[in-house]
Amino acid sequence: MKILFLLVVIGFFYWLSRTYKPSDYQNIKIDTKQVLKGDLEDHEAGLLIALMSKVAKADGSVSTLEAEILSHTFTDISSHFENQEEVREKLKAIYKKEKESFDNTIQICEKFLALTKFDYAKRLKVMEYLLNLAFIDGEFSKTEMMITEDIANALKIKRADFDNFINQFETFYKQKQQSETLSLEKAYEILGVKASDDEKSVKKAYRALVKKHHPDIIKGQGASQSIIDEATAKLQEINEAYELIKKQYK
Repeated sequence: MKILFLLVVIGFFYWLSRTYKPSDYQNIKIDTKQVLKGDLEDHEAGLLIALMSKVAKADGSVSTLEAEILSHTFTDISSHFENQEEVREKLKAIYKKEKESFDNTIQICEKFLALTKFDYAKRLKVMEYLLNLAFIDGEFSKTEMMITEDIANALKIKRADFDNFINQFETFYKQKQQSETLSLEKAYEILGVKASDDEKSVKKAYRALVKKHHPDIIKGQGASQSIIDEATAKLQEINEAYELIKKQYK
């Protein structure tokens, strides 16, 4: 299924959980639980998180939607290990460390390239994944363009493929903005707050809704897949509403 179709029909986070397969990454298997051995920073999964951190922080701050993608990725990868919590914490540590500097971006790419030298399709999927992260807040800054372009070059992604991804996302978000623009009034309604509420009250309402509708929590309660999918779509709506309202306090 094509990415833009999935984004329109079932939402970005549902697409993420369905198309991001840890089995694509070295030493991660989805059919058996395993214990991670070796340095996670040299593992394809760790390198992916490192590159995600660079892209997420490229414009100076990590948006709520970007944070959700990162959190989902930590959970998705670590769930396939017996030492799940340990792996998740290590992935989070890699993210926190790598988002502080862009100096080693090319070196990280070179490590990833060495592990995927004969698998262009995998590198192409990772590039698409990183561009999803860059575009998820609806804006693609010059800095994000520069970082993703550097990564694409270092991973030896063909320029035509890179430009095609950019065009796809730009077209999608332009159409989305035109046809599904969330009004400020609707955003307040979604969070159950008023325009007169202060930022602290809005944040409190937002956090309560995230806790109520987060798909990982819903899944842990034993809900059916259809309920989990509904929660995923609802969480995206809540995040978009919160991002829009936050702009009013700047």
